[in-house]
Amino acid sequence: MELSALLRECGYLKAGENIPVITRHEISNGKMGICLEKNCIVALSARYCQLAALPSTIDQLADLRYLDLTGNQLTTLPESLSRLASLKTLRLDENQLTTLPESLGDLKQLQGLHMSANQLTELPATIGQLTSLNTLYTYHNQLLTVPETISQLTNLKELSLGHNRLISLPESFWQLTGLHSLNIAENQFSTLSDRIGELIELRMLDLGHNQLTKLPETLGKLKKLTFFLYIHDNRLITLPEALFMHLTHLQYLNLTDNQLTTLPTSLGSLSSLQELRVYNNRLLTLPETLGQLDNLRELHAMNNLLASLPGSLGKLKKLKELRVANNRLTTLPGELTQLTQLTYLDLRNNHVMELPSTLNKLDSLLFLDLRANRLLALPESIGKLKHLEKLDLRWNKLLALPARINRLKKRGCSIYM
Repeated sequence: MELSALLRECGYLKAGENIPVITRHEISNGKMGICLEKNCIVALSARYCQLAALPSTIDQLADLRYLDLTGNQLTTLPESLSRLASLKTLRLDENQLTTLPESLGDLKQLQGLHMSANQLTELPATIGQLTSLNTLYTYHNQLLTVPETISQLTNLKELSLGHNRLISLPESFWQLTGLHSLNIAENQFSTLSDRIGELIELRMLDLGHNQLTKLPETLGKLKKLTFFLYIHDNRLITLPEALFMHLTHLQYLNLTDNQLTTLPTSLGSLSSLQELRVYNNRLLTLPETLGQLDNLRELHAMNNLLASLPGSLGKLKKLKELRVANNRLTTLPGELTQLTQLTYLDLRNNHVMELPSTLNKLDSLLFLDLRANRLLALPESIGKLKHLEKLDLRWNKLLALPARINRLKKRGCSIYM
């Protein structure tokens, strides 16, 4: 095999040695080798082998279904690659490709195409001929446009266009109504088409690290969003009031690093939400409807302008982490002590002057960070936090400590003062 000769030249095979025959499991784990079925090569892996070119005779592997060339130095692909009529998966991540041959569209059986971390500035129009494709990854390239023909990929389920140089998508793009996962993060989008609401099968959507100043209300039509919705690192000042009304399956929401001053009351409709990240905004308040998030485990609201927390917070019976450092909190709602599953409470760098007297009700608390507040005293009940492992009291002006705090020390709790 000519490829064996190239690998010998690169030092990845010894003199006279051929590419080893390995199992499909080993191929999937990235080991170099070939996999045989009925004496025919059906899979080939040559990852990180410093290959600068593929032999033009690659098409002799007529039964090849899986080809992994990740992490080489390929700048072009031979036309003969397009004659691998049985190929179903092609992995070309981390090469140096600047263009793709038009003939790539001849790979009619291709289901997975992975081309992340190359130097592509465009995709050939013939990519629309890959009608069996269900996975397309072009993350971390230099794409300026997406061809109109992408709309012909009617079986596409996963699409990553993140970390490119895109400023818009063609109108035909929104015909990809079967998409389950879409990543267009780390581009240069300043607006988003209302037609995004047509992608009704989406389970995951990443819009992070763009220049969006507003979101279309139609985003709220994506009722099947389940796993992740990333909208972080944009320029959002407000969100549509009804945005979250129908997103009842969403489990993770990231709105960090924007310029939000409020959150819509429809936030309370996110009944499946487990993690909410809203830090690095300009939030003045959190909505009372926050208390309707029955499944919330983590709330990250650091680095905002919060002067208070809603009393409804106490209804979050499954909450384990509450991080509200670097705000302007002066008091804490008494309802906070109803969070019996809370393990991590970060209140540092606020203006808190007093803690609830029933703090001991936080039965599950492991870490309590009270650094840099305005506390003069601590409630006696703090000594009854039987599972506390770390208590940080530095940079307060405590006049005295409750006697029971020695119980924490004796039990092995680390106390910083």
